[in-house]
Amino acid sequence: MPRLAETASAASPIPVSGAWATAAAFIAGCAVAVAGAVLQRRSAPAPPAAFSMLGGAGTVELKEVPEVLGRDTDPDCLRRRFEAMLRRGQASICKAIEDCDGEGKFKPDAWMREGGGGGISMVMAGGKVWEKAGVNLSVIYGMMPTETLVAARERQAGYAKDLKPGERVPFFACGLSCVMHPRNPHCPTMHFNYRYFETEAGDWWFGGGTDITPAYLDEDDMKHFHGTLKQVCDRHDPAYHAKFKKWADDYFVIKHRGETRGLGGIFYDDLNDRDPEIIFKFSEDCLNHVVAAYVPIIEKHKNDTFTEEQKQWQLMRRGRYVEFNLVYDRGTIFGLKTGIGRVESIMMTLPETARWEYNHQPAPGSEEDKVMQAFKTPRDWV
Repeated sequence: MPRLAETASAASPIPVSGAWATAAAFIAGCAVAVAGAVLQRRSAPAPPAAFSMLGGAGTVELKEVPEVLGRDTDPDCLRRRFEAMLRRGQASICKAIEDCDGEGKFKPDAWMREGGGGGISMVMAGGKVWEKAGVNLSVIYGMMPTETLVAARERQAGYAKDLKPGERVPFFACGLSCVMHPRNPHCPTMHFNYRYFETEAGDWWFGGGTDITPAYLDEDDMKHFHGTLKQVCDRHDPAYHAKFKKWADDYFVIKHRGETRGLGGIFYDDLNDRDPEIIFKFSEDCLNHVVAAYVPIIEKHKNDTFTEEQKQWQLMRRGRYVEFNLVYDRGTIFGLKTGIGRVESIMMTLPETARWEYNHQPAPGSEEDKVMQAFKTPRDWV
């Protein structure tokens, strides 16, 4: 088991966010992203967005990107290797997205947290293909309140039985989060997050997932996306795909609408049932296939023609995306209510523009109705 002790209406489009980062917080008083993951991971399926807002209160903006965000001096320890793996993924994914976009460029935004750790946000705004895209890395360490630790361990409460109220436990959290909102209504939004968490009390786990949110349904695209994820899962455990796909379907539900946010993918959390090196390799394989699962779909559709009506439908679906993230994403809610965290990161998931039209109902048999049926009834694509 890895140990922390190894180191020292027909309304027009409405702007909904000038800030940017994925939604999940983790610890009260330490780092918002860590808090979100805590609240998300035990009592119900948690969102894949869990470590995008790891910047806590008291963050300092940096002029240069540091070589290492964690405090470990041993480059071979799991925490350093996980950070290095995420940084390679961040770089390769940003390059693939820039190559596909043809014009847009990611701008780095590095910060350090006074309580320990920091992050590197890579954000593209105003691209040719993507209106907004972000790939954010966070590496956070510090002290976690017992009360939050107990919440994090709801299904393993025995771990915290000897801890006293108010006692604080050293923790480490590292994650890479991404949300991409394309301009073309025929190009889907994509989100992923991969993360690792541990405490000196002996608790550790991995979490992650990749999911897709189209405005229009192309069944071949969904077969490609889900098929790619299934191939990754099957290489590691034949039971993974069915389990993790259902977890994603169950989590991304907009309950007040009776529909899902998108068309799913995979999601896993609290994964610590085997050697951590084995789960590390699975997480790395998932991250390394984000581009293969997503970019061919964008290449296929980025030059598709579309009507103004189709664009308005896309903006309405973005409105649903906003509704889910602000109403149901537990990490986002925690971060905004407590005021702990880096707001630019907390709001990363939200698109620049969205639309709400009063009591809009797609015409029966229309392409909009077709995808709505898929939102209302999740299905298997492969």
